Amino acid sequence: MAGNGPHLIVFANEKGGTGKSTTAVHTAVALAAEGRRVAALDLDTRQRTLGRYLDNRSATMARAGVDLPMPVHDTFDPAKAESIESAMERMGADADILVVDTPGRDDPHARAAMIAADTLVTPINDSFVDLDLIGEVDAETYKVRRPSFYAELVWNSRTQRAKSHGASVDWVVLRNRTQHIEARNMRRVGEALGELSRRVGFRIIPGLGERVIYRELFPKGLTLLDLQQIGAAQVGLGHIAARQELREMIAALALPEPGAQLAPQTAFARWPSFSCSPSLLRESISGGLAAAPACRRARLGPSSGSMPGPAKMKYARRIAGSSSAFIPIPAARPSSPPG
Repeated sequence: MAGNGPHLIVFANEKGGTGKSTTAVHTAVALAAEGRRVAALDLDTRQRTLGRYLDNRSATMARAGVDLPMPVHDTFDPAKAESIESAMERMGADADILVVDTPGRDDPHARAAMIAADTLVTPINDSFVDLDLIGEVDAETYKVRRPSFYAELVWNSRTQRAKSHGASVDWVVLRNRTQHIEARNMRRVGEALGELSRRVGFRIIPGLGERVIYRELFPKGLTLLDLQQIGAAQVGLGHIAARQELREMIAALALPEPGAQLAPQTAFARWPSFSCSPSLLRESISGGLAAAPACRRARLGPSSGSMPGPAKMKYARRIAGSSSAFIPIPAARPSSPPG
């Protein structure tokens, strides 16, 4: 949001079933657990998954007598005489972070939130069905033919924000519900996303994997960060791995530190990015990152050196050894509509 207001994170995707609300809740709670003042606003007035999730969380806290990190939350109701801009201003008045969850459909209030966003997060499942939302892929070669309607919608929102606020939006495409065994489809989707990111201008980060635990947590409003605090009887390796996924997702969002105003167009520059495929990255790690010209660190401008070299190498090794093999890609700033 403009000025000295909270950092506005908008979760938006016109396709349902991508884990958007689950990811928004986990993000809000994880940031609150860090000590940030977090507010959450649900724009899906009918389904209100985020609102119900946090209502369940309040009930669990009261029933179990435990104190858990809890964002302030509300559900936007257009029937009330309050604009979406006023609702966001009200919710963000005493917050460092405002998380907005939008409905899985075209919605005028969601569009208004997208224009105001500092960070726009678009969760997608790891499939070409979801990828079709932002880019059309050739049936034979799996190459990107052209960006889809949603990419154009986001580009228009970024253009409007640039005119009204003088800054762009950090658009993040988050790969949710990924399988834990790398498959041909995963690689093809990843390659197509990488190509789209350079043409349209977004970052790619890892999201939450396909795990039953996420569906089981909703009735009590809990997140993976709460299991120890509520005295869960069994916390297995799968829970620990899922919790690490959440922490890595929050880190990959590259949000500004409390009290700092990080320009959206340079927010991603603090995160190490590589301009190669996972296989090339693995090869270059084995022989030293600088040894493979095909796999070079992306040039991100003056702030690219803010992460120490050893930290970048450690992160690269983690990616190279991961079955998911996510490669964050710097968001180019398109000067003309995607096409």
